[in-house]
Amino acid sequence: MKPSESIFLHVRGLKYHCRCWGNPGQPKLFLLHGWMDVSASFQFLVDSFRHPWHVIAPDWRGYGLSDWGGSDSYWFPDYFADLDRLLAHFQPDEPVLLAGHSMGGNVASMYAGIRPDRVARLVNLEGFGMIDARADEAPHRYARWLAEIEKGTGFRDYASFDDLAQRLRANNRRLDPARALFLARHWGGVAPNGRVVLRSDPAHKRVNPVLYRLEEVKACWRKVSAPVLWVRGKDSQNASALRISTEDRDSRKASFRNLVEHVIPDAGHMMHHDQPELLAAVIEDFLLAPEQARAQVQP
Repeated sequence: MKPSESIFLHVRGLKYHCRCWGNPGQPKLFLLHGWMDVSASFQFLVDSFRHPWHVIAPDWRGYGLSDWGGSDSYWFPDYFADLDRLLAHFQPDEPVLLAGHSMGGNVASMYAGIRPDRVARLVNLEGFGMIDARADEAPHRYARWLAEIEKGTGFRDYASFDDLAQRLRANNRRLDPARALFLARHWGGVAPNGRVVLRSDPAHKRVNPVLYRLEEVKACWRKVSAPVLWVRGKDSQNASALRISTEDRDSRKASFRNLVEHVIPDAGHMMHHDQPELLAAVIEDFLLAPEQARAQVQP
């Protein structure tokens, strides 16, 4: 495995952890992980890169080795502000190469429209967004949020890292034992009682009381000026789990003015675990292609 180092920064009142691979003098590539994931999850993808990148992958607030948010919920705009500060630290003077998976893809794609001058090229790995919410859902969502705060939330624990690795393999048949154990040792930590617990704030499990307004999201996407690579796993069930139809997904893609799509075969939602070699090649072909040739980077 390619070695990584941990860098800790103070970002908006929290201690933020960033996992970095490669030499700081090499071209920078920022990788943003998804919900209930951590930065080390990109290890297999980084190992598969052929180009000598300086990869920078933060643990979002409330995940991995970064501080928890210290409140009852996590708010999506905070991810934009955290990312803005991280980019200002690592690459303040020129647009960045930005890639994100799932929730990280949502953050990256919206940020690229909010600050279009800061993103040179964008890779969206199954960051399709959520189902559009109706205004009449608000009373129930707020009530559910209050009830979950009152009740409290938590994650189950595990007897060992091996047990957590077995759980990961049960959720993803493509994950081999060695990779599952590597992920378990980064997704989990040892509690004072000796049990293995997830390195995630249980507040992430609470329903977000703020409705997801798709038209607002699309308005941000339409402002993206960077070329976009939209990648999905051929066998992924993520869109259907989010109740996003094929027609809905196509309309979301149409919000980006300069987009190409690639489908990774024999891969589910966690394509960076399932097919890291194929995914790495697709990403690098897109990032390194001349401007006039990039539109040909398709399946």
